[in-house]
Amino acid sequence: MGARRGKGRGMKIDGVSSKKPKTEKQKVATLNNGRGQEITGVTMPAENKVKGWEFGAGARIACANVDGEYYAVQGDCPRCAFDLYKGDIINDDSFEDLPRIACPTCSTTYSLKTGVKGPPLKRTGLAGFVTGLAKTATQRDEFRDAKAFVITREEETGRVFMREK
Repeated sequence: MGARRGKGRGMKIDGVSSKKPKTEKQKVATLNNGRGQEITGVTMPAENKVKGWEFGAGARIACANVDGEYYAVQGDCPRCAFDLYKGDIINDDSFEDLPRIACPTCSTTYSLKTGVKGPPLKRTGLAGFVTGLAKTATQRDEFRDAKAFVITREEETGRVFMREK
């Protein structure tokens, strides 16, 4: 008779778990010592700027550099579907959960750290008028948060890694 075979318990061999990740998000999170998927062919944004990255099948990311820290959220606004990477970085004390990014169309703000939706940015003049129109015309998903990503950059090699929070 051979050894009993069945469902394993995910035993550790030399400190490494034999359990396989179940979801795609878990698979990416375990790559490169937990830093996530390596991203090639991108340039990092300048200080206090936002840059849009596009990948494969139309996936877009808005990456921001705020005080030397890199943050990333999904590239399109959950409310109006406009490009978040064309938005404004907010880093003043009038908002909580800083830094934030404001959609250039509907002015909805999202935390760059967590992706949580926040209060809208108040705009004046023509920008305020357009924002008012956008809020009434684009009710895609008013209460949804944006996906947030962790960006890691190796200083010595310049390699960039990204994983979903």
